[in-house]
Amino acid sequence: MKRGAEPRKKTLITHAGRAPHANHGVVNPPVFHASTILKPSLDALETSRKPDFKGYRYGRRGTPTTRSFEEAVAAVYGADDCVAVSSGLSAICCAILSQVSAGDHILMTDNVYLPTRKFAAGFLQRFGVETTFFDPMQPAALAGMIRPDTRVVYLEAPGTMTFEICDIPALAKTAREHDATVIMDNTWATALYFDAFGHGVDIVVEAVTKYICGHSDVMMGAIVSQEAHAASIRDCVMMQGNCPGPDDLYLAQRGLRTMAVRLAENQANALELAHWLEARPEVARVLHPALPSCPGHKIWKRDFTGASGLFSFVLKPVSRAALAAFLDGLEFYGMGASWGGYESLILPGDPAAARSATSWDEPGQLLRIHAGLEDIADLKADLEAGFERIEALP
Repeated sequence: MKRGAEPRKKTLITHAGRAPHANHGVVNPPVFHASTILKPSLDALETSRKPDFKGYRYGRRGTPTTRSFEEAVAAVYGADDCVAVSSGLSAICCAILSQVSAGDHILMTDNVYLPTRKFAAGFLQRFGVETTFFDPMQPAALAGMIRPDTRVVYLEAPGTMTFEICDIPALAKTAREHDATVIMDNTWATALYFDAFGHGVDIVVEAVTKYICGHSDVMMGAIVSQEAHAASIRDCVMMQGNCPGPDDLYLAQRGLRTMAVRLAENQANALELAHWLEARPEVARVLHPALPSCPGHKIWKRDFTGASGLFSFVLKPVSRAALAAFLDGLEFYGMGASWGGYESLILPGDPAAARSATSWDEPGQLLRIHAGLEDIADLKADLEAGFERIEALP
């Protein structure tokens, strides 16, 4: 790379948000534990209270630790601003709230993360914001659903649990033609594997808890935007008193530095597991965007540059006792919520319980897998032993 050229994403992940020689040569940014931030004079105090003040005023409003992390994430996305918040769900809620008022209307994909659906159908409805859920795999129908009061089109790709890839550029184009803001949850692909802003998205939300952190020990979210939306997002976050702690910010920034190499291994393990599961007689379907059988696969190939470690498969119908035998005996797959860490996980899900504009008709049990960083042979062997436990039942 020629000196002065724009660094690539893997390089930005390694270097953005760091200024070692501003911190005595220390490689990692220091951790500031701060609530009160003193000013040396009345003039300095009054300056810090002005709306355009760029320094540090109070711990809740950010410290150098906060700014280091936010600058790094914004740089990786090629965005103007990033705001760190206390969880992925908090990022989702604050991003939406920053764009709507009572009487407004939202369009939201039907295969969205369940807590996002509950926020829209519950909290927002109570305060006079209406949400209509739509089939993301029918982009041509979106224009007919947009109303004069539609302010936001909320997207998530791939879809939660079922991993469809919708045509984000087409949906975003329609939304912007009607002056609606496009918000997208990009936690699955991250900035490494999907250029959200380059495909028409206005605001990105990401659960830092997942791949940016990568170690299953931080709750945090990020809202990333260009300048047009940055002020409204920051104002909304600040008014809610929403802020992550300094140690979590440090851990998240440390996790960011290794995300590229971790995600490559997550991707490789997940792809091999997905192909292996497709050949298993106990499996009805595998839902992974990189497989030609997955809805939206051609769009994934067109728009994405990779896949993460998260996907699902559907068992052929079995009894609950058989399902328990399969899951309870697994050694390397923890059974719990979240994903994106170094460890493998498995979780049963029911997409039918979280749909209103589309349907889910598979008779077998859906199981979501996060492929961690273990040896792929051990991950296969663990699942194979689980299948053998099913077959051993009378």
